[in-house]
This record gives sequence, structure tokens and C-alpha cells, in this order.
Amino acid sequence: MAEHDQKHKTLQKALEINLDNYKYGTIVEIGAGQEVARNFFRAGGAAGTVAKTMSAYDMQVSDDIYGLEASGRYVSRSRLMKMLDKEFIAITELLTPIRSKNTTFFSYAATVTAKSYLQKNECHGWIGIRLQLHRKAPPSDIILHVRMLDNDGSSQQEALGVLGVNLIHAAFNYFTNPKKIIESLLVDLEPERLEIDMINFEGPYFEEIENRLMNLHLVHEDLTHAIMFNPQGEVQIPAELLYKKHILVMRGAFTPLTKIHTDMIKCGQQHFNETENINASKTIVLAELTMANLAEGDNKIDDSDFLARVDMLNTQGYTVMVSNYLRYFRLREYFRRYTKKQIGMILGISNLNFIFQESYYEGLEGGILEAFAKLFPDNTRLYIYPYKSKNELVTVQNFTPSANLKYLYQHLTENGYLIGLENADESLQGASPAKILSSIETGEDDWKEHVPDAIAEVIVNKRLFGFDSK
Repeated sequence: MAEHDQKHKTLQKALEINLDNYKYGTIVEIGAGQEVARNFFRAGGAAGTVAKTMSAYDMQVSDDIYGLEASGRYVSRSRLMKMLDKEFIAITELLTPIRSKNTTFFSYAATVTAKSYLQKNECHGWIGIRLQLHRKAPPSDIILHVRMLDNDGSSQQEALGVLGVNLIHAAFNYFTNPKKIIESLLVDLEPERLEIDMINFEGPYFEEIENRLMNLHLVHEDLTHAIMFNPQGEVQIPAELLYKKHILVMRGAFTPLTKIHTDMIKCGQQHFNETENINASKTIVLAELTMANLAEGDNKIDDSDFLARVDMLNTQGYTVMVSNYLRYFRLREYFRRYTKKQIGMILGISNLNFIFQESYYEGLEGGILEAFAKLFPDNTRLYIYPYKSKNELVTVQNFTPSANLKYLYQHLTENGYLIGLENADESLQGASPAKILSSIETGEDDWKEHVPDAIAEVIVNKRLFGFDSK
């Protein structure tokens, strides 16, 4: 019954578009059948909407239509943009002179690699729509990257068909509210069938949109578990950044980024490369923010605060990851999608104490033992940065978990799963993040000595983190 209702709702959306005499376009799909076009035809009245459908599966045929791909990759953003360029120009040049003056043209395109009998490739794709939002307007684009999670090709095709109809319907109906477009993409699909890990809005109606915030909304709405930004602040596809890389990640709130944070990453990189005998050029270093560090009351995200943290981390050359993972082993599982190589996580003593609290694992059947079994099965280590408490430096060597976990802790340290960062700069110890943030808010100057000069300048000039608010 649920499947029937889903199909009915999808066809209703397609029919709504079909019955609008002024929306007219093309649908081209490569790699997983023509499920989007099929939905429009099944709904009825498609002759009023669809000027052309096409699939060009043969590479030579595809190249003849859209041109060669220098990278040799046909499931790529480059290929998608060539498809949209070609199809939108073709339909508007041919039909603008003869269609109703109120016609708004569109081109939907998708290039995907779905599950097949012959390959064990990642099932993913690039999907987009180029459309006029009023007659004779310059076109606007919505581009997204999708991962298909169903276990068989036919189910993946079906899910893509629903996604495509949702995208076309939402683009025309909610273009003044891009967050609603995002929230509409996976409507009528069961959870964990598709994951959208990148979206981009571009064009006349989307000029004021901050695409970083739109990608954050993907995480907030559970359309994906994580998004990534390169040091230039550009949204990146996780699979492209992480594929077959050694990964070193530091989790933090970064309110603000301090000299201790930069020292943690520097020390962590040195130990990581030496311990694993790794070439630094083959390692990606991530600064990760969890959604819990961005949320205010009722899970509301402070957009300006989020952008400030990403900008800060980018100024120091870091690649930034934003995720909805709370537990460390979930983060490790995410990385294992893309690489079998070494994973290192940098954390301070306070976070080490946190993950050794059994209450942290409530709801997990195997508790802390299950969590650590999933965190350390292969090629994963935690790099622990020391902390000075009451004039005593607390390190991996003198850290004391609760008595009942003493031997578990001993097992992890003696087998090299927990590694102390012995090259830490002790002169940076002393100021807690809470004290630094408080000093920023009250306008005191002592906080500046605890953050990199470039970060202090940004905080003052942009009045970040409540600078001088009190």
C-alpha cells in the first residue's frame, strides 16, 4: 500500500506539470533507464510538457552528441553541464519562435552509474535542471550529486525516477524558497534509499543564495551525513576528496580556532606520518564540525556563526567537514566508504574522558565494547593531545579512566590504538575555550594572544562570536 501511495503521489506531481500548458522541456537520462521521463508519460498528458526524451548509453554516441570528456569520466559534473548546455540551447532556439509567448522552457539531465551485474562500482550520479522561471528569462540551474543506496539496479532506477520528478516539480513551484526545494527532493521515498551530498543553485533567481548554507541544510534535513568544503570554501564531493586517501581528522567546536587547535593538527600530522610511514601528500587533513556544535535551541542553526567557522578554518588552509555524527565510530564508518587506508583522529584529553563515559553509549546494545570494536577494527588510531590541569600536564600516560575500564584503557594504549602527542607546545596551555570566548564577548584583549593573528583580525573586523557584545 505504501509503495502504491508513493507512486501515486509521484504521478500526481508529474501530472500537475503536464497540465500546465506553459512548461515545456526535454528529459535526457544516461545510466539508469528513463525513469523520470517514464513517470511523466505514465501520468498522462505528457505531450504538453515533454518535447524530447533521450538516453545515449554508448560512449561514442554520447561523445558525438555532447563532446569528449578530457577526464574520460562520463558520470561527472562536466558531462552533466554539457548535457544541460546542449539540450537547453537546442529547445529554446528551435521552439521559442513558435511556442506561446508565456512558455517557460526547461531541460532535465542525469548521468549516473547504477548497480549492474558486471561491476561493483560506487552507485552515484549527477543530476540537474536548467529552467526559465518566467518567460524569456535567462535560465537558472539546480545541480546535485546523489548516491544510490538500494541493493539492486531496478530499485535504484525507481528511486531516481521519484527524485527527478520531485526536482522538476519543486524547481518550478518553490524557486523563491530554496530550502523547501531541498526538503522536497526525497519526499515519497523511504529513508536510506538516496543520499544527496552536494547541491548548487545558480542563475538570476538564485544570485543571493549562499550555497554553503544550502549544503548545510542537506545535513540538517538528513539528506546526507556530511558535507565538505575545500580550503577555498567551495563545496566538494566527499568521494572525490577522500577516495583512497589517508585521513587525519580533528573534531572541534572552533569557537574560535585557537593556537592550541593549530598545534594539535601540527603535532597530529607529524605523529600520523611518522607512525604510519605515510607520505604527507597522500593524506587529507580535515577539521570537522558536528551538527551538535552548530545547533541552538530547537535545533536551529545559526547561519552566520556557521559561515564564520568555515571561513576561519579555510583561512588557515584546512579542508572543512560538517557532519551529523556524534559518536566517533560512526565517523570512522563514513570514511571507510571511500578508503581502506589509515585513519587518524586527533582529540584532547577532555574528549578522551568523554568517550570513556559508558553513558555516552546508551542505546547501543554492546555499549562501550561494541563502540570500540567498531572504532578500532583496522588502521584506525586516536592521537591524544595533552591538557594542563592545576599545573599538572594530563597525558595518555597518566590519564585515569573509571576503575572498571582501567584494563580496557590499558589494552588500547599498549596495542597502539591511543597515541599521545608528545611534541605538544606546553606554552599554549592554560586558557580554556570557554574563557577565550568569554573574553571575546566582553571585549577584553587577552584573548588575542591565544588565537592566530589572522583569526584575531577576522574576529574583530567581522565582529564574530559576539565580539565586544557585552
